[in-house]
Amino acid sequence: MHKPTHSFRGAALGAVAAAAVVAAAAVVAVAGTGPAQAHAPSARAEAQAAVPQGTPGHLVPRELPPHPSSDWYASDVTRGLPETPPFCVEKTLPLAGATHRTFWTEYDTSATQIVVRTGTVDAARKLAAAAEKKIQNCAADWVRDYPEGTASGRDYGALTAEDGAHVYGVHTSYPDSEPGIHLFGVGRDGRTVTVVSWGEMGGFDQAPVADFKRTTTTAVVKLYHP
Repeated sequence: MHKPTHSFRGAALGAVAAAAVVAAAAVVAVAGTGPAQAHAPSARAEAQAAVPQGTPGHLVPRELPPHPSSDWYASDVTRGLPETPPFCVEKTLPLAGATHRTFWTEYDTSATQIVVRTGTVDAARKLAAAAEKKIQNCAADWVRDYPEGTASGRDYGALTAEDGAHVYGVHTSYPDSEPGIHLFGVGRDGRTVTVVSWGEMGGFDQAPVADFKRTTTTAVVKLYHP
């Protein structure tokens, strides 16, 4: 099974006809949101160094919220940030100390996990807080950029996982486009932070919140217990 051409943000936000929205909001980062569209690994991905021994544990496909019509597929754990950063947390997570894994289905549902090992516990606390703030403000920021669209956010609460985790949801809609629903989990264990993002076309009513909370808890626990 090959990875579809669409990115997480593209799948989550859907196809928007306006070229400015496609480019700036990454509503479709790469053409296509349907099943089974494949591409070869990018030169950047091939050039990335092997993940060193002792890298924090990452999620595996079976730990993602179950999809009703497709298996989950995953990239290798890769050093650095993904080529297309997850919606809402662009320019928030540092390249240094980062690893990531991307996940996809045969449909528009996809996910990303980013893990950042910082130098100190205090730095990790600040990074987790910054990521949460970006997600909390994401709907309002998106509407400011695209006033013809609508967006709203939900706080799904804190989780008991190591040094803490929190789950949020963001819904976006743009005229003549499919709406997108996004879930985010931010958690920390010591000096390591993880951000898990999930998205597909749709609304809050179809978001697998309970399953995603379990996914987020697992992601945080696995940071030091792979």
